[in-house]
Amino acid sequence: MDRRTMLETSAISALALAMLPTTARAQAKTMKEQIAGTWLLVSALDVHPDGRTENRWGPNAKGVFIFDGNGRFAQFLTRADLPKFAAGAADKGTAEENKAVLAGMVATFGTYTVDETNKTLLTRVEGSIYPNNIGIEQKRVISSLTAEELKYTNPATSFGAKAEAVEAVLTGDVSGSRSERCRPPGRGRRNVRAHSRW
Repeated sequence: MDRRTMLETSAISALALAMLPTTARAQAKTMKEQIAGTWLLVSALDVHPDGRTENRWGPNAKGVFIFDGNGRFAQFLTRADLPKFAAGAADKGTAEENKAVLAGMVATFGTYTVDETNKTLLTRVEGSIYPNNIGIEQKRVISSLTAEELKYTNPATSFGAKAEAVEAVLTGDVSGSRSERCRPPGRGRRNVRAHSRW
């Protein structure tokens, strides 16, 4: 190998090595970037202070947790067996119907931040079906986060239990910069698992 070829090869190798950390950093996503998107409920359990667990949502519960890339969220969780209102109007439910709906549904929205160091998600509630949640901050400790599954614990729910939840992704980044991850039920959705009440 002549001297010129050796210098060219050395220069190319040095440039490639210098660029490697930058490329690796560009590919690594922050926790907030990984969370951004639409997550579907897989499971949610309430864990009571005595260690007893309860699936207060029953079989076939439905839920969605949406995080946009600008720090806003919306969350909805509902039992599958909520009663229909006999009067056929939302403002004409009986005391029993209203109680069942409030006990079997979560609907909330607001802003969120992610603490990368402590692996926590902090939501600040601006609106909720349960008015006592408005204005409070809710902390969720992220125990696992992959491209397909989010597991977290909500240590203090509005029901007095700790919640453990698992959610699956329906779509990736809602801004559209990530490829869509829509799949038929049960086939590779991003999961979110949480223990305690949402």
